[in-house]
Amino acid sequence: MNDGKRTPWIVGVSGASGTPYAAAVLRGLLDAGESVDLVVSRASRLTLLDETGIAFRDAHWREDLAAWLARGADGKPDTFDVSDRLDDVRYWAAGDLAAGPSSGSYPAKGMLVVPASTAAVAGVALGLSKDLLQRVASVTLKERRPLVVAVRETPLNGQTLKHMVALDEAGAVVLPASPAFYAGATHIQDLVDFVAGRVLDAAGVPHQLYRRWEGELGAALQAD
Repeated sequence: MNDGKRTPWIVGVSGASGTPYAAAVLRGLLDAGESVDLVVSRASRLTLLDETGIAFRDAHWREDLAAWLARGADGKPDTFDVSDRLDDVRYWAAGDLAAGPSSGSYPAKGMLVVPASTAAVAGVALGLSKDLLQRVASVTLKERRPLVVAVRETPLNGQTLKHMVALDEAGAVVLPASPAFYAGATHIQDLVDFVAGRVLDAAGVPHQLYRRWEGELGAALQAD
């Protein structure tokens, strides 16, 4: 929660398929009263345009973000009301390597990369800092802040697996975007929210995005 001094979670969106995952994480953070700094990579704009029809523009980022977050995972617009929740979102262009979060002195709680492409995984694991997303992830690691990397790719080759191990050894949480079904999913949004909820779990952010396992077989079916 905000305590007068703005200390945001930084959300990096890379070019992997899975923009609904990013939208669900962003909504979850805002629902929890968290401040958010957003970095949208150049490659992710192509994915966002392909998956949603939304062209994310630097000069109109607030308008485009509102349309994105209001969209359901099934593609229906205006599924979620986010009109009054964007006041504490700050956007940084992916090419702005002088942005606030590029420095370890910039206050932040940590970073969530969702979805994370194999290119983003490699860049962070190798410390390349080719764009702001990679730079902020590197800063997050060196400052010993939480870094959650929601990898969205299948199958995984040996090189990517090595990069994921390197991230784990550096202190990041490597979280494959793997939906589960024990929570009683009946809609595509339920599967998306499960992954988003696990990302928020790894960051320690409270939410109610999915039904948690309580040790009772068939509980989700009984609840329905």
